[in-house]
Formats: sequence, structure tokens, C-alpha cells
Amino acid sequence: MPPLPTRAEIDAAAKSNNPDVRAAFEALRAANLEVTAARFAYAPDLSLNYAYGIDAAQFAIHAPDKSRNLGYSATLTLDIPVWDWFATHNRIKQSTIRRTQAKAELTVTQRRLIASLDELYKEASVSQAQMTLLDQSVQTATQSLNLTNLRYAAGEGTVLEVVDAQNSLVSAESSRADGAVRYYIALANLQTLTGNMP
Repeated sequence: MPPLPTRAEIDAAAKSNNPDVRAAFEALRAANLEVTAARFAYAPDLSLNYAYGIDAAQFAIHAPDKSRNLGYSATLTLDIPVWDWFATHNRIKQSTIRRTQAKAELTVTQRRLIASLDELYKEASVSQAQMTLLDQSVQTATQSLNLTNLRYAAGEGTVLEVVDAQNSLVSAESSRADGAVRYYIALANLQTLTGNMP
């Protein structure tokens, strides 16, 4: 059976590798950037436009009167926001509300992860402890079957006792197989939560 990692290892892996927590962190980061971008609307805006080409009725470098058709122009625009009917204020408020929502979703995701880790780690621990008991049960049933076979060979036991001992061994082995399945499922669930699926 693969060993169960310690709780500290599980917690460290979940903090760094859980996809839900990473997605919530990225959503919060995007919301923070959205607030910053909305606040930039209060800053002045400077733009430069440059155009070069032919400004004439015919496609030629020189006009019939020998004037030059090629030309260029440049425009520099400085927009200073003075009044925008509270549009910037409302965008900042909306992005702040979305940031608050992203923080709440991150908190809920973290709490859900902690609760799931607690539940799954306890389940894996119980399954691991149960495997020890089930192994002992199989060993006891095997020894009982051997003793029953010896008693039957010596003429002191009946066939029914041998069949009962065999049934007990089969039952113990199937219980151990069920316990192993539960343990592997619990480990797989922990690995899914921590993002460490092999």
C-alpha cells in the first residue's frame, strides 16, 4: 500500500497546486487590475496621429502645375477629463464591487478546500488504519484454515468446519480488497484536491 502523506505535506501541496484556489487567486488579480484600469480614466490622455500620402485628384507625385501631391500631416491631441457625467466614477465602483466579489469567492473556495481536505484526510487515515485490522483478520483466517485442515487430516474435525474456515478466509480477503479500494479512492481524492495526480 502506498504511504499516506503527512497532513503538513497535503496542506502545502493544496496551497500551491489546487486548481480551484489558483483560479480564484487569478480572478482576484484580474479584478484588482480592472480597478486600476478604471482609475486610469481620471488621467489625461495624449495621442499622436501621423498621416503621409497623396492628397490630389490624380495618382501622381507631381500635379500638372508642377506642385507636389505628396504630403503629410500630424495631429497631437491632449484630452483632460473634466466632466464625464460620473461614468468613470461608476466604472470604478463597479470594478470595486467585482473585486469584493472575487475576494469573497476566494475565501469560500479556501474554506471549501480546507473542509474537503479535513474530510478526505480523515477518511484516508481511517482506511489506512482499517487496512491494518483487515490484514490481521486475513492472517487469523488463514491460520484458522490451516488449523482446521490439520484437525480434519487428523480426523478430529468435520468437512463443515473446513468449509466454514474457507468461507471465513474468502470473506476476510474480500473485506481486505474492499478496504484497499476505499484507501486508494481516498488517496486519489486527496491527490485531486492537491493537484498532484500522477
